[in-house]
Amino acid sequence: MKVAIIDDTPINLALMQALVTRIEGCKPETHVDPIAALCACIDERPDLIIVDYMMPQLDGLEFIRRYRASPGGADTPILMVTAAHEKEVRYEALECGATDFLSKPIDKNEFVPRVRNMLGLRRHAVMLANRAADLSEAVRRATREIEERERETVTRLARAAEFRDPETGAHIQRMAHFSRLIAERLGLETELQRKLLAAAPMHDVGKLSTPDHILLKPGRLTPEEMEIMKQHTSIGHEILKDSASPVLRLAAEIALSHHERFDGTGYPNGLAGESIPLAGRIVAVADVFDALTSERPYKSAWTLDDARRFLSAGSGSHFDPTCVDAFLGSWDEAMEIRRRFQD
Repeated sequence: MKVAIIDDTPINLALMQALVTRIEGCKPETHVDPIAALCACIDERPDLIIVDYMMPQLDGLEFIRRYRASPGGADTPILMVTAAHEKEVRYEALECGATDFLSKPIDKNEFVPRVRNMLGLRRHAVMLANRAADLSEAVRRATREIEERERETVTRLARAAEFRDPETGAHIQRMAHFSRLIAERLGLETELQRKLLAAAPMHDVGKLSTPDHILLKPGRLTPEEMEIMKQHTSIGHEILKDSASPVLRLAAEIALSHHERFDGTGYPNGLAGESIPLAGRIVAVADVFDALTSERPYKSAWTLDDARRFLSAGSGSHFDPTCVDAFLGSWDEAMEIRRRFQD
């Protein structure tokens, strides 16, 4: 362990260096200039600092103040060397952050045990810090594993819905990334953007229950068929709700709300304005835009300009205006997503 010794008197330095060398596993580093010593200690972070009180340019009290104020300087034990009768100095040193004291003249029978005790405390502190770091890393690994399993669950459920739906996997990827893009533009927290990216692909999982003759019908649905189709929002919510996973709970919210309209004419609950969950309002813009610009067995793809006009025309009625503005304001990034995730 490294022990920094700072004293402007060479004979005192030599004595303390010799005594520290006797302690197994210790490497003394001596300094005559307290200012240079302070810089070295801040850079190298020794395991123990022994500093004399009476020094030119920078006395022991100021040395301790400056060291403790430096980043990471709070944990190093510091022994101040001072005369036994200087009680006021000792009191002030304690206020500055001194850990313990050594009396002048140096007594080897006092010096060695105190140094050994300070290093023992330091060693235990380092061990605890390392243990805490190990536990923190273990928690991070466990959290990553849980998140990976969660993503796998989401992906598999989304894929199951895909197999019954004429929409493509690329659509799922595009609308999810469009959703994250809108959330970013709105200034939402990075963690919420991440959850939205993971949850958005589940928006239509309720279509697992929709009969094939309705889901795959090439023409316009009858009013009765449309009512059955609309049930996929509530069914998707039932599949996903009450999960312990924050991502799946967000997916349940999206499944239920992404067909609501800003003016209250959507389904299943006829919510309006900001009573519609923000995630649902975001996904509505992302999903409709990509559905319009994608080719399906029952329709041709719209042009990008027509789809933009549709979003603008529906701003404030079908869609949340802030979400439309956020998407259109990120047009270049949206086009890059389209290029990256092609059918």
